[in-house]
Amino acid sequence: MIGPHRNHRGYWAFLGHRLSGLALAIFLPVHFLALGLALEGAAALDSMLAFAELPLVKVAEWGLVVLLALHLGFGVRLLALEFLPWPENDEARTSWIGIGAGSAVVVGLIFLAGVA
Repeated sequence: MIGPHRNHRGYWAFLGHRLSGLALAIFLPVHFLALGLALEGAAALDSMLAFAELPLVKVAEWGLVVLLALHLGFGVRLLALEFLPWPENDEARTSWIGIGAGSAVVVGLIFLAGVA
């Protein structure tokens, strides 16, 4: 069972920020490998670019863009929580969660519009 301290919007924002950060950390070596193929010659880069055109890879790219935007939005929220003064009510602090999640959805939709 989920305890009451883990059934809070702030906890889910924390979890989203951490998991998106882990997913991005796993993605970075793969991205550097793809960039390194450009140094090996045109044939290796062309094969990687052909692989990048697969539908599953396009969906994965979209997911990474959404995760990056989510990580950014929730990271800005954490910075605001640390450095800005807040009133006593909890609603002022948790309103940033919707802004971060909403901006991630908007960025994902913009990315989809650019890919299609």
